[in-house]
Amino acid sequence: TWRLESAREVESLLHYKELIPRLEEALGKFSSRDSVEVIQPVRSTVPLQKHNGFLGLMPTYMENDGVLSTKLVCFYNRGAGSTLPSVSATVLLLDPESGHMKAVMDGEAITSMRTAGASEISAKLLMRPGAEVLAILGTGQQALSHYNAFTEMLSFKEVRVWNHRREGAEKFCRSVSGPVTVCGSVEEAVRGADVIVTVTRSTEPVLCGRWVKPGAHVAAVGACRPDWRELDDSLMKEAVVYADSREGAMAESGDVILSGVEVFAELGDVINGIKPAYREKTTVFKSLGMGVEDAVAANLVYEQWKAKAYKL
Repeated sequence: TWRLESAREVESLLHYKELIPRLEEALGKFSSRDSVEVIQPVRSTVPLQKHNGFLGLMPTYMENDGVLSTKLVCFYNRGAGSTLPSVSATVLLLDPESGHMKAVMDGEAITSMRTAGASEISAKLLMRPGAEVLAILGTGQQALSHYNAFTEMLSFKEVRVWNHRREGAEKFCRSVSGPVTVCGSVEEAVRGADVIVTVTRSTEPVLCGRWVKPGAHVAAVGACRPDWRELDDSLMKEAVVYADSREGAMAESGDVILSGVEVFAELGDVINGIKPAYREKTTVFKSLGMGVEDAVAANLVYEQWKAKAYKL
């Protein structure tokens, strides 16, 4: 069994230019609901009540691609000032024929990069042409991966960031490679923004529809429990709502469940040409994260590692 237990090692083998096309293909395969392409149950969760968290189990089998994997991910609603991670994950890659373990990988980089990659695909498909202003709410690991994916693969003239603690936003600015404007409020960050990414730890709405300009695209990544929210009813009801998985959104997304809105389409439906991309309307992509995204990312890391090892 090959072990890659450092997030930095995994990140060195994973690049958006190779990862995002594979994610796009995988999202299309998932939405085709063809069992020889993807078998992926909705994530099973075990509550960790004492620690205000959950253990999620995310198995996936891609028969045609010969990929079998599962991710074990612990995620928490941490209190302000906590130094513990809000997400901790491990990805297991297995041989589908023998069942033997091929690789054990730290899941931090895989989780953050495949999530940002899916959000970038949503923006590419759904944002208005000529989008210039990107706003990011939150400054954790997911905020950093989204900044990297969006600025590497798309083009924005201005990037704004907000965090509930200003020092967090200022630290974020020092950690990225390009110019970022720190905003004192969510409203200041999102007014006039073309694309908004929400990657907060909030369990109550932080983004109000009245602040969002018509035709903006929102990639909502936080609030992955049925009673957690980042977006208010006004925004959810005004927007055309897309998701990575309709079943996942209906089971896990408080933004969808509590607002009572319908998921118009999965991203894979748009990729497959089954449903339209309403670029001219306000759109929300509700990201829950899927095992198939972990599977293709882990398989890419494994392929890159093998190629690198053979060269040595």
